[in-house]
Amino acid sequence: MQDSELCKELLQRILPDLEIDHIEYPELQKAIKPDVDAKSIRLDVYIRDDKGTIYDIEMQVTDTKELPKRSRYYQSVIDLQLIDKGQHYKLLKPSYIIFICPFDVFCQGRHIYTFENICKEDTNIVLGDGAVKIFLNADSEMDDVSKELAAFLDYVAGKETDDSFVKKLDDAVKMAKKNREWRHEYMTLLMRDQENLEKGIEKGIKKGIEKGTMQERRRIIIKMIGQGFNDVQIMTVCETSAEEISECRRSMQGM
Repeated sequence: MQDSELCKELLQRILPDLEIDHIEYPELQKAIKPDVDAKSIRLDVYIRDDKGTIYDIEMQVTDTKELPKRSRYYQSVIDLQLIDKGQHYKLLKPSYIIFICPFDVFCQGRHIYTFENICKEDTNIVLGDGAVKIFLNADSEMDDVSKELAAFLDYVAGKETDDSFVKKLDDAVKMAKKNREWRHEYMTLLMRDQENLEKGIEKGIKKGIEKGTMQERRRIIIKMIGQGFNDVQIMTVCETSAEEISECRRSMQGM
């Protein structure tokens, strides 16, 4: 309940014109893998409100110089999860990709940059596809946001504030840091990719490579593709070629 209320209040500070009755589906560290060949993503905070609107909130500590394109990919992958094959496009609910940063992505001094698709020839015409991308900058002195949102961004920047929401948020962060279960979950997330690699290698060696048959090797290749291993890792474990990996991918499309 506390997580839902904190998420709701944060969203109301970022999007004050949006009416949010309650949060139905807050999820931390949501992983999405669209298909065997596509790049998977792990979302920091995935939220659905009572109207079905989706919010992805990402904390970004370093400027990787690719956040605009990452926001594009995140939004497209999220959209793939919202409707099934044969369903009408009108079922797509609005979605917001929100990056919270301690730096200025666009170097214009603003606290907030909001992007929607508009007509280049007439900026009064909005596409209306429901896709919104927001970049928040904690490193700003501009008077361009509410004092409530400014207080939150000051907190992100490491500044002290008497704001009541920030105090509740800070208490929740401190409690989470003291929580052994949370620490274990956090370490598990950090180590999971490496563990998956090691387990995949061990499993491939024990069950596939030792038998030495093409059928068994291809079964291991297909399984490793499905688990997200790249071609170099698969070739190392299975002693195979890029051509055989491509053949396995084609066979998966026909399944």
